[in-house]
Amino acid sequence: MTKTELIGVVAEKTDSTKKNAEAAVNAVVSAITEALVKGEKVSIVGFGTFEVRDRKEKQVKNPQTHEMMTAPASKAPAFKAGQALKAAVNNK
Repeated sequence: MTKTELIGVVAEKTDSTKKNAEAAVNAVVSAITEALVKGEKVSIVGFGTFEVRDRKEKQVKNPQTHEMMTAPASKAPAFKAGQALKAAVNNK
C-alpha cells in the first residue's frame, strides 16, 4: 500500500475528503518523526511501538575492494509490532 492508497482508505473510513485525510496522515507521520528525533518512544496500543535504536561501530568489508573498513556508530528507527497487530496478521 502506498501513501496515496492509505490516504484514500483513511478518507473512506472516516467519511472525509482526501485533502483532510492527507492532512491527518501527514500529521501522524510528522508527530512520530518529531518524537523519534527527540529520542522519545511512540507507543500506539494495539498497533506497536516506534523507537530509536543505537547501532555500534563495526568492521565491514567493502564489496568492491574487499577492504575492511569501519562503519561508524549510528541511530536507526525501529518498529516493534504489538500483540493485537501480530494476532490480526496471523488471523487469530
